[in-house]
Amino acid sequence: MNLANKITLARIFLVPIIMLFLLVRFDMGEVAFAEVTITYSEMIAAIIFIIAASTDGLDGYIARKRKLVTNLGKFLDPLADKLLITAALISLVDRGSVEAWMVIVIISREFAVTGLRLVAAADGQVIAASKLGKLKTIVQIVAIVAVMLNNFPFGTIGIPFATLSMWVAVIVTIVSGVDYFMKNKSVIQFKKSVQK
Repeated sequence: MNLANKITLARIFLVPIIMLFLLVRFDMGEVAFAEVTITYSEMIAAIIFIIAASTDGLDGYIARKRKLVTNLGKFLDPLADKLLITAALISLVDRGSVEAWMVIVIISREFAVTGLRLVAAADGQVIAASKLGKLKTIVQIVAIVAVMLNNFPFGTIGIPFATLSMWVAVIVTIVSGVDYFMKNKSVIQFKKSVQK
């Protein structure tokens, strides 16, 4: 197994650790900043999430740079991304930090685009990540971290950044999903059979 795939696997292995610190109520204390209180568990979860999310670009860069692109890597990388985002969002819903409908919209888009890619792959086509798709990932990561940190540092000055960023994440997620389907509608259009 090459280095890029090991980094991707590490990202997958960090997912349950993030969930552990988000969902289990460890009595580790907390820190208060003006109107914002953050538990040490939340801080640890956010730090691990940031580390895991930052490996997303790293594994791909290493694979391309060292010519280590493998079928295993092509399978694991998007799986790791979806597991990381989905697990974090579901954990935040369980904590009551994010509205469930927002998470359903985000996860539904992921299933829809993955399905589109599978249909395209069956026809021998590859749907590459778009710029909007990459922006969507960045916006989701920022929103998740903001929610994990209870809107710190923006909450100390009264700006609801975590809430706003979740709304932006939902909107960008929908727009990028529609963009994928519009640009690849030929993949799902019914082909008329020729009758003689």
